[in-house]
Amino acid sequence: MLYLLKQTIRQNNKEQGAQDIVDRYLYIFVQRIFLLVKLSLPLQKQSKIILGIDPGTLIMGFGLIEVNAGRIQLLEMGVLKLSSKDDAYVRLEKIHQKVANIIAQYHPTGFAIEAPFYGKNVQSMLKLGRAQGVAIAAAIQSGLTICEYAPKKIKQSITGNGNASKDQVMKMLQQILQFTETPQYLDATDALAVAVCHHFQEKTAIPNRAAKSNSWKDFLSNNPGRLKK
Repeated sequence: MLYLLKQTIRQNNKEQGAQDIVDRYLYIFVQRIFLLVKLSLPLQKQSKIILGIDPGTLIMGFGLIEVNAGRIQLLEMGVLKLSSKDDAYVRLEKIHQKVANIIAQYHPTGFAIEAPFYGKNVQSMLKLGRAQGVAIAAAIQSGLTICEYAPKKIKQSITGNGNASKDQVMKMLQQILQFTETPQYLDATDALAVAVCHHFQEKTAIPNRAAKSNSWKDFLSNNPGRLKK
């Protein structure tokens, strides 16, 4: 009887020892899983979405790219067509609403817009400036930082030529982003170029890479060559 009791105790000890080993390895396994998940979080944060806008009073272009681990891919591009018969303020409202809707849908982490030319035609400059302003206002309301790029800067960044045509910009973007679609309005690829330009500027970390202006006066003082006489 005593012998059987000893055997039972030994068997229970063996089983308990085996269970302890299993529990120990399970604990180590779970800890490693948590560690892998923790290490992967910084990599996930590297993903970003950039919204580029080509402002216009009748056609506004927009383009979105996603950058993940240094790789760029096209998310969406298109245009907002506005009727010349609509009141100017109605068109501005539609621009603001469109930009706000895009931001709400795609949640971009970056916002870049093409800065308008400054020329002799004051009325055209004011109209384009208003269209740009309401697009910027929509981005500001969403907490995005605003970056502006001159048209020549964008073309130079994409094609290496600041005087490149719209068609040349589109073809280079097709190579960079690997898409074959030819949009009906090149305002869409112009906006896409703004987004890609912004990514390139962030990637190279060039000081003062974007003209961040709080007023027209600041912008002109930082870009004296932009004023056409």
